[in-house]
Amino acid sequence: MEKITLYYRQGSSDKIYQAAIEPRDGKFVVNFAFGRRGTTLQTGTKTVTGVEYDEAKAIYEKLVKEKTSKGYTPGEDGTPYQHTDKQSTGILPQLLNPIEEGELSRFIRDPAFWMQEKFDGRRLLIQKQGGTITGINKLGLSVAVPSSIEEAAKVFHQDFILDGEAVGDMLHVFDLLSINGELVKDQPYTGRYLHLMNLLASGRQRFIKLVQSAFMPRQKQDMLDELRKKGREGVVFKNLNSPYTSGRPASGGPQFKFKFCESASFIVGKVNGKRSVSLKLFDGTDLVSVGNVTIPANKSIPKPDDVVEVRYLYAFRGGSIFQPVFIGKRDDVKPVECSVDQLKYKPEAVAA
Repeated sequence: MEKITLYYRQGSSDKIYQAAIEPRDGKFVVNFAFGRRGTTLQTGTKTVTGVEYDEAKAIYEKLVKEKTSKGYTPGEDGTPYQHTDKQSTGILPQLLNPIEEGELSRFIRDPAFWMQEKFDGRRLLIQKQGGTITGINKLGLSVAVPSSIEEAAKVFHQDFILDGEAVGDMLHVFDLLSINGELVKDQPYTGRYLHLMNLLASGRQRFIKLVQSAFMPRQKQDMLDELRKKGREGVVFKNLNSPYTSGRPASGGPQFKFKFCESASFIVGKVNGKRSVSLKLFDGTDLVSVGNVTIPANKSIPKPDDVVEVRYLYAFRGGSIFQPVFIGKRDDVKPVECSVDQLKYKPEAVAA
């Protein structure tokens, strides 16, 4: 079957585009994947339903011609992706509530909580059933899996459901929901982590790695200081006696996250001039403006109503976010989740 990997590199731009004709139900579809090199690619299809081969070939050739006319050229140094349709899997991840800086010391001292690095990637669960590998995103939908992770998962003899964070072609795994058909999500985290250590040790795969935990107060403080120094995303605290519960608690919960820098999900209002878009959030049922963000030259400009992730220094109450930095589009966040409740405000504004 025809497939191609194209890349575009100019200045700070370093992008990948892939297209392929793939069989489906006796016919053919044209799928594609794109994004910045070394990141989790976004996927899509040019054919919602299967078509005859000649029609698929024409669509494929037109797509390749469009990309090469924009400066993309064939290359083998991309990160190939296996396309999967986004369908509900019925498997939802456990989500964490945030904590404030002033709460850190309590979790560092408490021996009931282990600490791990919070990675700056995309949430990705991996389900292995025989030779079939399924990626699952934050919304419980099946998604494309980097081929490096897919091939690494196939090496294991056991079936499983892993939970982790995909960063480029690497999966950083921190939890286990099932092993060989046995659900372990109701076991304490210590038990799940032990199963996970044994599983990953049996495979020793380069592209699937165990997230390391710090247990003692001194260990946790040293890890926290080191991650801050390196400018990493943040840390996660997990109660060692807690089961794996899908969804996010209304408040509290057995697992918490602390990010060194603020970020939130926003709805794109409109596209402004000079590679800028306006940002909006729900305040109750009202959609309010919270500023603008510039889109870097190496990233595609999102469309109105897209959900995007943006880092910022702090927010002003009743106003805008300060020093926003565009991270990228989010296809695993619903617009209704984009509310002002996400925002962290300037301390002076809180005190007032």
